[in-house]
Amino acid sequence: MAGTALATTFAPSTDAVAGNLTASALVGIIPLLTFFILLAGFKLKAWYSGLGALAVAIVVAIFAFDMPVSLTALSAAQGIIFGLFPVMWIVVAAIWFYELTVVSGRFEDLRRVFNSIGRGDIRVQAMLIAFCFGGMLEALAGFGAPIAITGAMLIALGMPPLRAAVTVLVANTAPVAFGAMAIPITTAGSLTGIPATEIAATVGRQTPLLALFVPLLLLFLVDGKRGLRQAWPIALVTGVVFAIAQFWCSSHFSYELTDVVASLAGLAAAIVMLQFWHPSTPDDQLSQVEPERLSKSRVGLALFPYLLVIIVFGVAKLWTIGFDLPSWLDGTDRTVEWPGLYGNLVTGDGSPSESAIYKFSWLSNPGTLLLICGVLVALVYTVFTHSGRFPMSIGRGVTAFGATVAKMWLAIATVATVLGLSYVMNQSGQTVAIGTWLAGTGTVFAFFSPILGWMGTAVTGSDTSSNALFAKLQQAAGHTAGIDPTLLVAANTSGGVVGKLVSPQNLTIAATAVGQPGSEPILLRKVIGYSAVMLLLLCTLVYLQSTPILSWILP
Repeated sequence: MAGTALATTFAPSTDAVAGNLTASALVGIIPLLTFFILLAGFKLKAWYSGLGALAVAIVVAIFAFDMPVSLTALSAAQGIIFGLFPVMWIVVAAIWFYELTVVSGRFEDLRRVFNSIGRGDIRVQAMLIAFCFGGMLEALAGFGAPIAITGAMLIALGMPPLRAAVTVLVANTAPVAFGAMAIPITTAGSLTGIPATEIAATVGRQTPLLALFVPLLLLFLVDGKRGLRQAWPIALVTGVVFAIAQFWCSSHFSYELTDVVASLAGLAAAIVMLQFWHPSTPDDQLSQVEPERLSKSRVGLALFPYLLVIIVFGVAKLWTIGFDLPSWLDGTDRTVEWPGLYGNLVTGDGSPSESAIYKFSWLSNPGTLLLICGVLVALVYTVFTHSGRFPMSIGRGVTAFGATVAKMWLAIATVATVLGLSYVMNQSGQTVAIGTWLAGTGTVFAFFSPILGWMGTAVTGSDTSSNALFAKLQQAAGHTAGIDPTLLVAANTSGGVVGKLVSPQNLTIAATAVGQPGSEPILLRKVIGYSAVMLLLLCTLVYLQSTPILSWILP
């Protein structure tokens, strides 16, 4: 076969298997099925499942899609490197940035700030902690960190464990698309060639719909109909402001900062409203946390890291007065024509495939900007350190970075292998064959598009991994079915938002955080209905956006 020879060029085909599209699609889907079966069926770790699926994808690429061995290996290598940088570089930097607040002791002050905002009402505090602070943690860290942290915080308020777990799981929906500095969207843009800014703007016309209702749902989860009846105004204001900020920031500011801005805006709106209104709080909904009056300096230092992130990213993305900083930063990017792959991997007309170009954004990368923010935070916290309560030094910051990398090595390996799998499937033609085949459903595919994102995130626990698996497929289906590919790629991202609610990985994190290991089946039964309703809402919205009924709302 041609796949066993070192051919000079290779152009992927949608009918490589027996000259038939259906046969090619069914064979091409085998690596995805392998990944899901190993992960969900055999319950292997995601790292092993990704590695096994990558091996199967390589075999399928070589022997079924006739991709030369050398090009297949180079394709896998490009995907793995992309998984390491920029994807996991951003995630590691984000989690380290959060860890600085923990090792410095300032995180406890931030927790006290949230405890004082709700005036002792558990329902209001739970909503603000799970939704606003959880959204901020999702923006900076993601990968289960918001669930673990906010779950423990709700337990400290006196909330029953399972109720706390369900609350934080539901809250960790609307912000997920823009989590970890919007890395799911950045990944989708890199894989499809669609500008990430365009995908982000479209997602910003979808997930804010969830943000409108999630705070109200959280009140219901915490205190049933009574909580909803007594505290709905504060939830409505928080949700509306969060949604508006998410919509605006995704299109007009830095899309990487969307959740940071939306979370702070929602929190600020709640604080302002509570100056003039507060719910009547039943005795059984009073917080068990003793309030502590914090000095203005301690409050300022607790909030400093998150305000600094907005300033640094805002300047880096928007500063054009006297000097065009965004253009200068973009000018430091380096493009690498992947050796051995570029020029040999070609499109149908024989021109070099742009997918074989690797973009090395070493300075403009969000991970690097977060690193700069982290260094500044470490310096400020070191200057204002106090032995005992706030012990901080540059050495502790460096140690925290090493500990973050060590703690995340499995996640790093998993994402790297999933991206390797994605690149092999994309560049060999497997993904395009599947997408073209699915597009046979016609315009109705827009309705089912979010389901793929939901499934990918439900199984992998990561919206980033879901986009790595399906973004290119969604794009191919859109081209064939005559549906805007940007809409479908965004739908994949938005569908993944509600898939995270039922992900086994997240269920385990939630159960552990509230001290109820083994309660995952109970949690699944409690949240799966909410996930299904939210998914149906998104499917309907995306379908209407693909028609003249709501197409006007798209950017």
